[in-house]
Amino acid sequence: MINNKLMEKFAELTVKIGVNVQKDQWVFVNSSTETKELAREIVKQAYLAGAKKVTVNWNDDYVSKYGYIHKSEETLKDVPKWRIDKMKAFVDEGGCAISITSPIPDLNKDVDPMKLQTSGIATRRALSFYYDHMMGSKSQWVVIAAPNAAWAKKVFPKLDQEAAIDALWDAILEASRVTLENDPIAEWNEHNKKMLAHNEILNNYNFETLYFKNNLGTDISVKLVDNHIWAGGGELTPGKILFNPNIPTEENFTMPHKHGVNGKVVSTKPLNYQGKLIEDFWLIFKDGKVVDFDAKVNKDALENLLKFDEGSSYLGEIALISYDSPISNSGILFYNTLFDENASCHMALGRAYSINIVDGTSMSLDELYEKGYNHSMAHSDFMFGSKDLSVTGKTKDGKEVVVFKDGNFVI
Repeated sequence: MINNKLMEKFAELTVKIGVNVQKDQWVFVNSSTETKELAREIVKQAYLAGAKKVTVNWNDDYVSKYGYIHKSEETLKDVPKWRIDKMKAFVDEGGCAISITSPIPDLNKDVDPMKLQTSGIATRRALSFYYDHMMGSKSQWVVIAAPNAAWAKKVFPKLDQEAAIDALWDAILEASRVTLENDPIAEWNEHNKKMLAHNEILNNYNFETLYFKNNLGTDISVKLVDNHIWAGGGELTPGKILFNPNIPTEENFTMPHKHGVNGKVVSTKPLNYQGKLIEDFWLIFKDGKVVDFDAKVNKDALENLLKFDEGSSYLGEIALISYDSPISNSGILFYNTLFDENASCHMALGRAYSINIVDGTSMSLDELYEKGYNHSMAHSDFMFGSKDLSVTGKTKDGKEVVVFKDGNFVI
């Protein structure tokens, strides 16, 4: 079990560096029943940081599974008005959101995929105003993680349950830069400085196109939108409040042009989507759209993602992470995007972030579309980085620059 002092330090980091709670701000905590101890400590730390009120939105993946099995598709389409009203109040009051992820791998493997799809689409449509608000960084938000028994056993199958949970806690805290001896807040301030410096290097190159290639079969070109911005580490709200949307994070990411992706990309880690692990898959893009795909495991889940809406078969994000990085070097496959995406270069199917283009957060959707922005109710990261990945950038004047060699940054 996690040491009480470590729990307190992790919660304080989440509140102060993750969402940077402001005095008299409303804080939402989204937590599974599997992570109630951490949620309680976060509530306490939020109040100590000056929160006006803290609301915990509890969920339980097993309860949700029973709903998918027994509810009709018509019922799954119904998003109650009280839920919509609550999220509208949150947006109107400028609240900040803390989400604790604790996946139960393959829990929904036997659930009718159409029911999962129906529920997901209905929720995204009804709460689109909330997702637009958060993905535009108009309020602070952060995603962190805490273990559960099923996830821990998936990551550490050779350990007994208690030992596996302890090992997963150790891995999560190490990746999040939290130890008994250190000052996590000070370490994150330094980490953010390094991330921002790397963003500046990439922004100064102002690449037109990135080319990716490895021996697994990835051979793909990704055009970037004009006036794109590389981001990673801390982000700013319109009110200039600094926050960190992911703990941990190692990525520098930007916006690909919706219609500028061509070639094949091969995954290097599983993708957990709708409670199903999609494994050993590849995608072929033509003029930005996925035109062919396959997966050895849970191909139906991948197909659901690609058919979620018009934008989910296009890219919304391209992210660079060195193979020689802390989470990658741990050698742990987390089966969780929050961690695995920070061990590998990745792309995201679905919605782009408006922060990744100059003045994007103040543009209308039509203005963003003209720039090459991809809009979708989905946003799912998948990993394709490898030890032998090469990345070459081409500038607007035709100059070619080696960005990655043997899986790592060289600029």
